[in-house]
Amino acid sequence: MSQHLDYKAIVICLAVIFGWSCQPKKASQNQDIIEGYPIKPIDIQNVKLEDDFWLPIIKTVQNRTIDYALEKCEEEGRMDNFLIAGGKMEGETKGYMPFDDTDLYKIIEGASYSLISNPNDQLDAYLDTLITIIKTGQETDGYLTTWRTINGQKPPASWVNPGERWEHLAASHELYNSGHMFEAAAAHYRATGKRNFLDIALKNADLLVKTFGPGKLELIPGHQIVETGLIKLYLITGNKDYLELARFFLDARGDSTTHKLYGAYNQDHLPVTEQDEVVGHAVRAVYMYAGMTDIAAIQHDTAYLHAVNKLWENMVFKKMYITGGIGASRHGEAFGANYELPNLTAYAETCAAIGSVYWNHRLFLLTGDVKYYDVIERTLYNGLISGLSMDGEKFFYPNALESDGVYTFNQGACTRKSWFDCSCCPTNLIRFLPAVPGLIYSIQDDDLYINLFAANHAEMAINDINVSIEQRTNYPWEGNISIKIHPEKSATFTVKLRIPGWERDEVLPGNLYTYINQYDNQSGVTVNGQEVQKEIKDGYLSITREWNNGDDIDLVLPMSVRIVKANEKVEDDLNKRSLEYGPVVYCVEEIDNPGKIDGLVLTDNLQWNVTKEDRLNGINVITGQSLDNNSYLTAIPYYAWSNRGIGAMKVWIPYEE
Repeated sequence: MSQHLDYKAIVICLAVIFGWSCQPKKASQNQDIIEGYPIKPIDIQNVKLEDDFWLPIIKTVQNRTIDYALEKCEEEGRMDNFLIAGGKMEGETKGYMPFDDTDLYKIIEGASYSLISNPNDQLDAYLDTLITIIKTGQETDGYLTTWRTINGQKPPASWVNPGERWEHLAASHELYNSGHMFEAAAAHYRATGKRNFLDIALKNADLLVKTFGPGKLELIPGHQIVETGLIKLYLITGNKDYLELARFFLDARGDSTTHKLYGAYNQDHLPVTEQDEVVGHAVRAVYMYAGMTDIAAIQHDTAYLHAVNKLWENMVFKKMYITGGIGASRHGEAFGANYELPNLTAYAETCAAIGSVYWNHRLFLLTGDVKYYDVIERTLYNGLISGLSMDGEKFFYPNALESDGVYTFNQGACTRKSWFDCSCCPTNLIRFLPAVPGLIYSIQDDDLYINLFAANHAEMAINDINVSIEQRTNYPWEGNISIKIHPEKSATFTVKLRIPGWERDEVLPGNLYTYINQYDNQSGVTVNGQEVQKEIKDGYLSITREWNNGDDIDLVLPMSVRIVKANEKVEDDLNKRSLEYGPVVYCVEEIDNPGKIDGLVLTDNLQWNVTKEDRLNGINVITGQSLDNNSYLTAIPYYAWSNRGIGAMKVWIPYEE
């Protein structure tokens, strides 16, 4: 990372002047285990990926995307803004958005998770560099939004005049900036044990506690995330002031006695416990729902839980794309009306997909319901990783389900872009993807949940007995999963194998999508070569027994090409069908179907073939052939499209009986 040495030189000088110290302290354990959640995820530090699908993606982020994003942040003055705000450089605000600070925060968060699984002394040292630069921009009382500190009453580079602190919270993103800082500081402390970033965050959080709440400023953030950030700081410190402030920011939404309501765009039209339809800006919404779920878990609040259940059902049953994407409208990056799911103009922001996974994971940890992982898996393999190119240096902000190769749906482009004026999605991918291993396993008492399938080696404790797990699979391309159990001594517990929704003949919970071709579920499981009675209950195949060192579970989830139909209320998908194989949604791309993509029509008499190919980093390719064995169409995984140049693409293909 030699290109960043100039900033390191600055930091050395600042450290000498101010005597700043980055001496590590021991980080508390299990910081992701939130009180109130009965199911505990296995920490990413205990899951070593050896997977041919997820490991290359994560390594791309670690080896290319992090450094690439840092270069872009440096080019656009993200680091300079902190130094200018702190009086260490001269100049005006650099960049375009009042939340540009968060790009650095999200990179630090993702890099911190990367350090847990892939220690890197150079990256660790550079994060200290960034944190020291960030500290220069913090005002003496803890305030930290460089855009306002630099501009004060002067017209800014964009958006509203910053004015006084907190004066324009609907648009200023001051609390949004704090939220991402809190999330990043918690991750960095967890990864390194150092307090240098955590202390910056706590100083800011203490300012918020002094400023906001009953009898103080009774205002709320325009863009949510400060709520979950405050809760993470509460979990580290035990300071209930942070938890109560997070609750205040949620309780005050929709309460016109505390502030002038922002409206449905900001989910500020009704009290949160009265909301039952997902509306407004999709990213803000799912961040808020995640915070509500934390409160429901920690404080055992049934009103909050009832509300998030209603909101989840509305989102999944009526407003979710086949890819797991959410937020249909380009106007306001927002949810549309029920069943409003256009394809060419689909928004389905990458950040929204990430926020959906965060929320669904919390809901699973609270309830153990398989439906949340059905949404997580569909989102992960389709509408989330579609946001990142194969080389790790180009991105989708929206994730359209159709392209004519002309319409500039992606922030002014009809293909992937190398960066954006508003670069929230690239940096959000950086903060999310290195933490994917933490989604694979969870434990509740003597139940071990295996929710995702990826080759890995994991260490955990079940009823105080250390257990090693080896998982071997070529998922999502094949459905054979081998799991070896290695307890330190013989132990009785239950292994709960998630049977994916696609294997249970369910596209998503609800009736928004259905499979129309028959599927003979021939899944099976053996233990040490002996067949186990297959009884699937609530989406899980549970095996309770005394486990001995080297016991071997073999799970078979047969895959075939599935044809999907949308609910007739989805007007854009009438008389159309989409293709799937296992958990992967497919599309037809012009480069594979030259000159005929607009004329493709699915019929019932097509014969389907699936072949493993090396293109696009190794994928399963679906080909459809007519009865005379002439090749008719070629389909690739949706997430991989737009990696080979500009061209048309469709997920939903016209259909004739």
